[in-house]
Amino acid sequence: MKLARALGSIGGLTLASRVLALVRDSLQARYVGANFASDAFLVAFRLPNMFRAFFAEGAFASAFIPMFNRKLGEHGDRGPAFDFAERTLAVLFTFLGVMTVVLLLAAWPLTALLSGGFAKQHPTPDQFAYAVHLSRITIPYLMLICLASLLGGILNSLDKFWINAAAPILLNIAMVTALFVFHGTPEETARAQAIAVPLGGVLQLLWLAVACRASGVSLRPRRPRLDPEVKRLLKLILPAALGAGAVQLNLVISTALSGYLLGEGSISYIYYADRLNQLPLGMIGIGLGTILLPTISRLLGKGEEARAMETQNRGMELALFLTLPAMVALIVSAEPIVRGLFQYGHFTAADTRACALALAGFSIGLPSYVLVKVLAPGFYARQDTRTPVRYATISVAVNIAANLALIPLIGHVGPPLATALSSTVNVFLLYRMLAKRRHFVVDAQLKRRLPRLMIAAALMGLALFASNRLLDPWLGGPIVQRYLALVVLVGAGCAIYGAACFLTGAFRLSDLKALMRRRRTS
Repeated sequence: MKLARALGSIGGLTLASRVLALVRDSLQARYVGANFASDAFLVAFRLPNMFRAFFAEGAFASAFIPMFNRKLGEHGDRGPAFDFAERTLAVLFTFLGVMTVVLLLAAWPLTALLSGGFAKQHPTPDQFAYAVHLSRITIPYLMLICLASLLGGILNSLDKFWINAAAPILLNIAMVTALFVFHGTPEETARAQAIAVPLGGVLQLLWLAVACRASGVSLRPRRPRLDPEVKRLLKLILPAALGAGAVQLNLVISTALSGYLLGEGSISYIYYADRLNQLPLGMIGIGLGTILLPTISRLLGKGEEARAMETQNRGMELALFLTLPAMVALIVSAEPIVRGLFQYGHFTAADTRACALALAGFSIGLPSYVLVKVLAPGFYARQDTRTPVRYATISVAVNIAANLALIPLIGHVGPPLATALSSTVNVFLLYRMLAKRRHFVVDAQLKRRLPRLMIAAALMGLALFASNRLLDPWLGGPIVQRYLALVVLVGAGCAIYGAACFLTGAFRLSDLKALMRRRRTS
């Protein structure tokens, strides 16, 4: 399997999903704006997203995929691996059913906890009841997406990455449709968005179930039973949840502190900024994490330590090649990007300036968010979920301390900066331990390219800074004109960065020739 090709497949589908998400967020900014209704929906959406990141994308994938892959590698046929998946599904379904009921009953205190009680906004009882109502609507998505994660993990282990990568598109289609068809007052529109969340989860689960059946995967229902292997899986899940979900946990804490310490609209500014930051993060970080975990697990299962380390080096190289320019572009051009995407309808020029500052804060940590996805599989593939959780706990503590220190000084920009700082600490700790154990050693190619990539990204940033004002007149017009201007901005940035990479020697003509040869022979 070629890492770059697999990342391209996943990245392309993730790009389609993220573009739809940007359309969704643009419509939400237009029809809802940055106000209490928007903040209430985003808190309600944060709840299932938090558990999805902790459990579905983080804990379950990190614990289940290595065990499933080892069974595939050890036995040479799919039978034992599918049997393990069936036993896991039985326990998972029961647990999720109970968890969903508990969360529905606890929606009021959970909403209060995640929003900080909207203390600075002084909501009326009816407003807070509305926020709780939205939370109850979105909570069932948790069960749906966690079941989908089991099916997606199986498909990833069978190297059918694109199917799972396409699933989030369905959620965005449901939410965009709700905004187009059912928008009204900000409160009515936010409620329609909340209803679209579980409906999108149903579509995702059905898509993956059909794909599994087409791939020869048919999981039979069983009575739940805690056998030794399932118990081992459950023991691995809890630490993996905290380890892989550190970024999401930091965002949840930031949201709660923003609701408690900041005024109306702050949660929305942070959300919109995070969504833009998630565009490269989703394309690169999630894609690399999805590929690296089963790949490294399989190589280690065969005893090929050297190939596993080489794969991780190339993963880090790809991550830095793609995230360094993205970080610079989102910092330098934050305000033009936010203006072009969000500033119309209920979203004002003041909202744009506030959101752009938050985006710049988040973007400082973009490389570290992705590098967590590159480094963590080095632990999970060896079934070590405890070490990442220790470092995730430290990063969460750093995030809380930085939030409390920065919010009084710089307001809503404090939480994004705190998130970036805490993620950087997490990356440093993960890297240091892998290097200490000799499970990851930076090779000569990565050492040569890293400083050159940094210079190329800086050159691109200077060019974008000089050209931002040229695009200003185009970013306040009709939506098609705005999007064309943003396409020009992105295209120019990519072209300049590509030229700078060759100018600095970060990449050579021989690299392109070698890539073309591999494409023709594979």
